[in-house]
Amino acid sequence: MESERPNVVFILTDNQGAWSLGCYGNPDIKTPHIDRLARDGTLFRHAYANNAVCSPTRATLLTGLMPCQHGVHCYLSAGRLQIGPQASNTLAEFPTLPSLLAEQGYVCGLSGKWHLGDNLHPQEGFSFWTTKPHGSSKGFYDQQIIENGQMRIEPKYLTDYWTDRGIEFIEKNRQRPFFLMLAYNGPYGLGGTLDEPIRNRHAETYGDAELPSFPRIEPHPWNFNYANRIGDLKAIRKYAAEVSGIDDGVGRMLATLERLGLADNTLVVFTADQGLSGGHSGFWGMGDHTRPLTAFDWTMHVPLIIKQPRGVAAGRTVDSAVSHIDFLPTMCDLLRLHIPDDAPAKSPGNSYVGMLSNKLHGDWDEDIYYEFENVRAIRTPGWKYIERFGQSPNEFYNCAQDPGETKNLIDDPNHSALIGLLRDRMHRWFADVADPKWDIWNGGRSKSHLMMAKVFAQANAERKQPVTTDDAKSGDATSNGEAGFTPSPLEVPQGYTVEMAAAPSLVAHPLMACFDEQGRLYVAANAGENLPRAELEQRLPNLVQRLEDTDGDGVFDRATTFADKM
Repeated sequence: MESERPNVVFILTDNQGAWSLGCYGNPDIKTPHIDRLARDGTLFRHAYANNAVCSPTRATLLTGLMPCQHGVHCYLSAGRLQIGPQASNTLAEFPTLPSLLAEQGYVCGLSGKWHLGDNLHPQEGFSFWTTKPHGSSKGFYDQQIIENGQMRIEPKYLTDYWTDRGIEFIEKNRQRPFFLMLAYNGPYGLGGTLDEPIRNRHAETYGDAELPSFPRIEPHPWNFNYANRIGDLKAIRKYAAEVSGIDDGVGRMLATLERLGLADNTLVVFTADQGLSGGHSGFWGMGDHTRPLTAFDWTMHVPLIIKQPRGVAAGRTVDSAVSHIDFLPTMCDLLRLHIPDDAPAKSPGNSYVGMLSNKLHGDWDEDIYYEFENVRAIRTPGWKYIERFGQSPNEFYNCAQDPGETKNLIDDPNHSALIGLLRDRMHRWFADVADPKWDIWNGGRSKSHLMMAKVFAQANAERKQPVTTDDAKSGDATSNGEAGFTPSPLEVPQGYTVEMAAAPSLVAHPLMACFDEQGRLYVAANAGENLPRAELEQRLPNLVQRLEDTDGDGVFDRATTFADKM
């Protein structure tokens, strides 16, 4: 019977380290409802993300695949893939948790952040869909949302709005098995959200709190931005308030399940896409807020709590290490889902369903693998080896004795044998699992932009790989290995024809451009002749123009120009 099949509520938060919750030992931040969920379920002490930023980690959770398999290596920047004429779902070719559940008769709903492409439309498996136009967050009030395929401004506190819509979905579908992905865009802890005043129910709770669980130490020299947030009480209190705001939402969701008589037949999962440092090890932010990009535990270590129907394994704590690639295989075990044999890629993860009971996992492989653009890492229970493609330094840490990862032992001769062992193990693992198409360490491509694009462009130029038809269609092609710009394929409306003719180049001002984390595009131009990118980057630009999409419709509508010596 359908009523016997468990419902699923998958609660996903944005940039939240395990350290921020009471059930993980935080004495300052109030999270009574999440703590209760941990008491009623199973808490994993050592759960890790396999990447540092939102889009890749979410792709991994829903597919069980690494970035070198699903192709999403960095967060999707504003526009292009998310909304507008080029929007597309980056997971379209893969079986995902919602698509597998929909095939088994589940009704699937999303309330919250998606950040995986084509945000205006419900993606495969979902029939209920309310989300954000973009992945970044500027605040939690008066923000743009997508509802019924249209964008509008939502004045309400977004954390409450996502909870309200999730409850609405459950109430409407309580007579059939349902899957709700409740994807909060908080606590976030970046950008404008930290400058926005505390306006939720916790302004008084944290108004004068000191919150010593946020370290006050000197910034690490690798800080790229946000170093000024370390010890900043305004930022600290705001982050704590947003964590507690999410806790309120979890409490309301649990109360709804109980009120509707669904609690004993609903699987509840609470986790985060990736962690965030609140001053730990001298950083604020994630692994993309450092230079070089990093793989510290504070960006990897996430909460993971699973409450099973009818109180199975209540109060259980698991000490074995698991990661996001293990999540889909586990859900498939719990919910009796089958991934087709002809799926484009096979998950390298393993099911930890046995850990949700009293079964021992003596043969469980506790190696955790991490991949963020030019950074790959292997973490064992005691050690972590980090390697960079085309850059240095590599790193090696004794995680047991140095949990803050403050002493890099990579050059210590006493550890050379172990370093070599872990390096070889990591290389073999990625060689086994990577799809050559998306293996950027070996000439593959990325569906998303790359922060370290220059590193890979130089390597690909040395390989002198030919441009393929697939490259040209995807818009990722470059000429003779040159990391330049390739326009998107031209789509001609029905009834029109296009003539093309060779002519002298009309481009007189070579351009470079990049997005910041808020989705603003910075375009730098040099007056003069066309130059290869490598030469262009050696010259300071004469002009920088900042383009902004102020209304979130995917079209830049504000420009600020900074000029010199024009």
